[in-house]
Amino acid sequence: MAKLVTALSVNLNKIALLRNSRGSDYPSVIDFASRAVEAGANGLTIHPRPDQRHIRVDDVYALGNYAAGLTNIEFNIEGNPFAPPLASAKHSDYPGLLKLIEQTRPDQATLVPDNDDQLTSDHGFDLTQEGENIKLVVDQLKHWGVRSSLFMDPDIEQITLAKQVGADRIELYTGPYALACQHSPEAAAASLATYRAAADHAHHIGLGVNAGHDLNLENLGAFLSIGNIAEVSIGHALTVDGLILGYKVAILDYIRLCNNLE
Repeated sequence: MAKLVTALSVNLNKIALLRNSRGSDYPSVIDFASRAVEAGANGLTIHPRPDQRHIRVDDVYALGNYAAGLTNIEFNIEGNPFAPPLASAKHSDYPGLLKLIEQTRPDQATLVPDNDDQLTSDHGFDLTQEGENIKLVVDQLKHWGVRSSLFMDPDIEQITLAKQVGADRIELYTGPYALACQHSPEAAAASLATYRAAADHAHHIGLGVNAGHDLNLENLGAFLSIGNIAEVSIGHALTVDGLILGYKVAILDYIRLCNNLE
């Protein structure tokens, strides 16, 4: 059997956050989406939030149009489907995640149970409490032809419920694994075993498996060794790595200009 190749979906939120800090369109989210595609990324991910702290509503439409013109590139929109619309004095009003999905028809919608006041996503769905409402959303996504993925902890019981509500995939929340990697090799190995069991179970019951959160160049390789991971979504670490790996080159380019060497 051929080994599953894991797709890389580049999360553009941090590019939008950097842009927003200066109130201009520099750096351009579309430009960096194009750079990611040219570099060989398999997908583009955004996670618009009602407060538009990074990705804005207009970005969703612009990236949707951009991705629609590409082949072999998947567009993935993440977010909380239950967060209400929110008016904005500075930008286009946030219409709700499902309205954005309906209007842009991404390849995949990753549903995430984050609250408006959360700094970042930090837990998966509890489908014993939210299963009925999630099923309604998943059914709507199927009607639109959009693949559904649920942000989940590596919990066997919860993953089984994800299958029962009709999800196409799950995205394993890998924050605890990344934290374990910072503690000790033993903690990392124990955490990895939990994720391997979760991924194996999901695969066995017919769910695709994505993963994301705090994955980076140090911990990603070991994580992917568990197998059955269709896609990883990486943004924060990838952006920081881009600064580290390319920062010196940029400084040298500026020095050359300052020294009239060009």
